Amino acid sequence: MRIPFDSIIAEEKFTGYLLVKRDFDDKSQYLAKAGYTAENYLTLINDIKFLISENDAVEERNDDYGTFYRVSGTLPGTGSTTIDVATIWMRRKIDNKFQFITLIPVRRK
Repeated sequence: MRIPFDSIIAEEKFTGYLLVKRDFDDKSQYLAKAGYTAENYLTLINDIKFLISENDAVEERNDDYGTFYRVSGTLPGTGSTTIDVATIWMRRKIDNKFQFITLIPVRRK
């Protein structure tokens, strides 16, 4: 199953969380390895949209709010460095729409 291309992706997830340096659970430095910054967050969103169009979603769990899915793959970055990630999505019970929840770095072995 593929996550729909028109799924909900709140820009605030990027401008206020993923691309902002944090003391705990910082993901901005990992994303910066591939050239993603707060200034080019739309590039990251577009790359995530491409990732979900090319990779299958795996159902992970259910709760009162909906069903959670993981889509893993490689983001191309803005230069020559690529990064592996897992994106987490929820299919909301209230309206059956898919919503981006977060991104998790996947370290290469």
